[in-house]
Parts: sequence; structure tokens; C-alpha cells
Amino acid sequence: MTEMVYGSMPIRVSEPVLPRWWRTIDRWSLGAVLMLLGIGILLGLAASVPLAEQNNLDPYYYVTRQVVFGLVAVGAIFGLSMLPPAQVRRLGVLGFVLALVALALLPAFGTDLGKGAVRWLNFGFTTIQPSEFAKPGFVVLTAWLMAASSDLGGPPGKLISFATLITVMGLLAIQPDFGQTMLVLFGWGVVFFVAGAPLALIVSVLGMAGVAGVFAYNSSEHLARRIDGFLNPDLDPRSQLGYATNAIQDGGFFGVGVGEGQVKWSLPDAHTDFIIAVAAEEYGLLLVLLILSLYALITVRSLMRLTKERDPFTRLAGTGLACIFGVQAMINMGVAVRLLPAKGMTLPFVSYGGSSVLAAGITVGMLLALTRTRPQGQMGEIFARRGR
Repeated sequence: MTEMVYGSMPIRVSEPVLPRWWRTIDRWSLGAVLMLLGIGILLGLAASVPLAEQNNLDPYYYVTRQVVFGLVAVGAIFGLSMLPPAQVRRLGVLGFVLALVALALLPAFGTDLGKGAVRWLNFGFTTIQPSEFAKPGFVVLTAWLMAASSDLGGPPGKLISFATLITVMGLLAIQPDFGQTMLVLFGWGVVFFVAGAPLALIVSVLGMAGVAGVFAYNSSEHLARRIDGFLNPDLDPRSQLGYATNAIQDGGFFGVGVGEGQVKWSLPDAHTDFIIAVAAEEYGLLLVLLILSLYALITVRSLMRLTKERDPFTRLAGTGLACIFGVQAMINMGVAVRLLPAKGMTLPFVSYGGSSVLAAGITVGMLLALTRTRPQGQMGEIFARRGR
């Protein structure tokens, strides 16, 4: 009876996992991710050597660690991208619960690593930033709750997701980490909007976020200093933004040459938050445009593939993951060129950092799993069959 209505669907019997994965994966996005990892290691060779020398470490200490982080991230990408959406949902929810517990432990057991914000758990041999792992898990949880709320007799998913959002934002604001707070709010807003939220409600939430921002500005000297520095028309050339701006200007179109850049000797965060300034100075606008294109390719292709998805959870989770991935990259590069106030946010796959690289790998691995070709879930094909 089903075949009479929808038509028969060719099925590859007993197709091995790897060939099926390769046939259904978005190979362009996968290739772009691997290129970003390679660019991150290349820039790490330039940006992290001065820091290693200052800390009396092997010159390639940070590069070696970045390679290890990258290999672990690649393993996460390939492993997660082979999973069906149901398993992505389970792992995402479990990961969020663990990250939420870690966030709750930060006030008692966290460390600021000398940066003024308690964002890391120190395990001696390594440190972990729980907020990086909370983002993809939160998006998956929110998508699941909102998709379930549309079912007949389903749970009040939108209300539960909003309560969870407030909890996560509160834990992030305590650190304080207002950049990640805004990114989590943005991810929730994207999923809620795609799920069919009224525009008036979205505007109301944004209004409340603005009020919270004003309160944070008046109560946090750390945040107020960053906002004031951003709004000040006179840029201090000895500040991080000053060094980054000069480096980008000096790089021009082709850059000053490999290894010839000077900003890496002046910026303490040249290998993390301001890695794009190193790229612009040594390799010029060409490399920056390539990096921009890679992030745009991953984000736009993922969103285009998700428009063909019928399953609500897959569509919502994939859209949220794609948007927070692209917006995080946009925020990092926007800070470097002074379009946005400093937020201490890394550039996914390019900046140094175990938590950042691995969390980006988890995000993209889930995204690739959700954007794999599933003909039985595409609305266009179903409508085409009905019209025959």
C-alpha cells in the first residue's frame, strides 16, 4: 500500500558503512573543515613559537599540542558524522548534562589562568573549558525539546528549553563570559525561530537581553572596560586591538612574508583570540579571504542541505549548529578588525586550544551527521512522487 502511494525506493542491500557514509556525507564541507585544521597548524607555527620561548618551552611545544588536538577532533568528526540523528540526539543531550555539571563546578573548583575570568577546570596535565562543550549540546537539547513540543501530547519543550537557557546563561555570566552567553542565546533564538516562534516573542527576548547587557555593563568592570575601549574613537596602539589593527594593515594584499610578522611578539593571545591578525600580517588578505570562504562554505552548504529535511529535530538541530559555528567565526574575526568589542572567543579549528578545537570537532561532526543525504526524509521527493 505504501509503495502505491509514495512509489518504491531503491535500497542498497547490505551496503558497507564506509561506502554509505562517503556517498551521503557533504564532502565539500568535510574538505573545508580539514583545510581549516591545516591552516590552524600553519598559523600555529608562526604565532605560538614566541610564546613557547617566553615560557622556556620547546619552540614547537604548542604546535605539537595543536596537532594532537586536531587529530582528536578529526576522530570526533569522522566518528560522529557516521551516526544517525537519534544517536546524535542522545550523545548531544548526555554531553550537555556533563558540561552543565562542569559549569556548575567552576565557582568552587575553576581557575582563571591569570585572565580574570574563571572559565577552566584544571586537571594538572590539561585544562578544560566547559562552555565550549555546552554550546553544541545545548543546541541539540533545545532542538529535541522544541521538536517534541509539536507532537500531540508532547512535553512543554519551549518552556523547558527557556528555563535551561536561563540556567546556562546564569552560569556563564558568573564566570564572567558574556561572549559565550550571547552565543548560547543566539543559538537558542535560531532554533526557536526555525521552530515557528512568533517574531514578537523573539524581539521581546532580544529586548530582555539588551536590558541584561546594560545591567552587566554597570555591574562588571571587566565588561565595561572592553565596551569603553571599543567605543573610544582613539585606539591605543599598545592595546591588543591596536597591535592587531596595525598587523592587518601592514599585511596588505599579499602579506609581509612567512615568519616576518611582528604582531606575534606583541600579542599574548596571538595564537588564540587574534590568530587572524597573524594570518593577515604574514599571508595577507588572500589567506583571510580563503578562511572566510571556508567558514561560509560550511555554514551555507549545511543550511541549504537542511532545507530539504523533513524530520523536525534534524532540521532544528542542524540549523542551530551551523549558525553558532558560523557566528562564532564571525565574532572572532569581527573583534580583530574592531567591528565588535573584545569577547575572548576563539576561531574554530584555527585558534590554539584543546577545548576549542575538540568542541568545534564535535559541533561539525554532529552537523555532518545531520546533513547527510537521506532521500526518505526529503520533502521535495515526496511531493514529486505524489504529483506523478
